[in-house]
Amino acid sequence: MTLNELPLNTPAEVIHIAEESQVRRRVLDLGITLGLHILAQFRSPANEPTAYLIRGTTIALRDELASQIEVAIL
Repeated sequence: MTLNELPLNTPAEVIHIAEESQVRRRVLDLGITLGLHILAQFRSPANEPTAYLIRGTTIALRDELASQIEVAIL
């Protein structure tokens, strides 16, 4: 499943990041790497963006970027 499909408050692990260089670079710059544990915390009333807990920090990602990250539920 992709990150934007992850249900709220369900822990997951990053298993794949898109190969497109700009997307991959942006994701890696945010600290999202393979094997990272991630949690969807909040969604805005319009369902976008979603706030994710990443390494103790909350980061908001739009669905366009989150859909490029594959996760497995833990």
